[in-house]
Amino acid sequence: MRILFLNQFFWPDTAATGQLLSDLAEHLANSGETVEVICGSANYGGSNSAPCPAVGVTRLPTARFSTGVGGRLAAYFSFIVGSLWHGIRQPAPDIVVTLTTPPLISLVGMAIQQLRGSKHIIWEMDVYPDIAVDLGMLQRNGLPARVFGWLADLPRRRANRVIALGECMRLRLLSHGLAEENVHVAEHWADCDALSARERIRIVPPRRSEELSIIYSGNFGRAHDAETIAGAMTKLNCVDDGFRFVFGGGGSRQAWLRDFCEQNALANTQFLPYCERSELHARLALGHIGLVTQHADSAGAVVPSKAYGIMAAGRPVLYIGPRNSTTALMIRRYDCGWQIDCGDVPGLVATLRHLRAHGHLVSAAGERAYQAFADHYQRSLGVARMASAMELGIARVPVLTAQTANGEKEAMKGESGTSPRVAQNG
Repeated sequence: MRILFLNQFFWPDTAATGQLLSDLAEHLANSGETVEVICGSANYGGSNSAPCPAVGVTRLPTARFSTGVGGRLAAYFSFIVGSLWHGIRQPAPDIVVTLTTPPLISLVGMAIQQLRGSKHIIWEMDVYPDIAVDLGMLQRNGLPARVFGWLADLPRRRANRVIALGECMRLRLLSHGLAEENVHVAEHWADCDALSARERIRIVPPRRSEELSIIYSGNFGRAHDAETIAGAMTKLNCVDDGFRFVFGGGGSRQAWLRDFCEQNALANTQFLPYCERSELHARLALGHIGLVTQHADSAGAVVPSKAYGIMAAGRPVLYIGPRNSTTALMIRRYDCGWQIDCGDVPGLVATLRHLRAHGHLVSAAGERAYQAFADHYQRSLGVARMASAMELGIARVPVLTAQTANGEKEAMKGESGTSPRVAQNG
């Protein structure tokens, strides 16, 4: 079977979509599929030193990706045009899979579907234009948002399958009027299969005389809440020197946070550049707790992938974000961390102080986090789950939402106003 992937990022880029696509492409190629990837030039924010997957790669000379609006739009437009040109000139694929970088690349997938008779699968990483509306970049019900929404939903309704990253995203997509049987769930994974329980860096409970270290690793962009952690750091810096906050990576919100720390003379913070993927577990081991944040209004529009790497390193997850999100439900399901509502600075400060005073709670939650990773989120399980969602006839792995406890279903129902349907892949 010939499979064509379209996404702006691919090996050796460190962008999350590129890393996940590289894992899946390698898995499918090793399973005997013919895999082709059309991507942009590698210039996101770092590189992966691992060998390139044994797949065909067409790397387009697009405009350089940047955080500025003009540079980003130029990169998006040049990639969409280039991928359409190359996509319709290549041998017809049996399946074309579009991710969501850049937004509306699914229109190219739909064109290949219509012109070449290929099946089209949309792998939703972010739901557009919802995320732009949720973050205030587009006015809700404004003309640009309506046009954007119509363009994004057109290929969704014609796609053979749309794959969401969690139940909250599935519900968001169904609110767009998509057919329920066409939207399936395949959760993400972390690439730490080679890290055995003996080799992984074990968490040491912080003593009362030591700092409790919290680490954030990866992109810190507009979809992430920065104000809550900034408020907590300020309060703790003023009255308690028993905490350290480490931020590794980049992004617009990380730049804001760095400026905030400098302006407020916060001595309990450290900022590091991006690291290679092979070094991620060591980076995360710098902290007792891994931090994940998400904008309060963005549940279902995005599903952060950082939690899986944190769990793979044997660290519990401190999640600042909506409680009806996939990350919050995962924390409750496995008792592997703590969820804090956006803006609840007093609650966050109280939680951190309690954890520093009771270090055994941190290490115990870290052990549960690693066990959940080993059971559900290893790379081998994740890529097989995704292949199952694509209906390729490769070994099927049950979607984790099928194991959601009845209590969690009721919690989701109460928070979303809709009773979730258990996803059945294939």
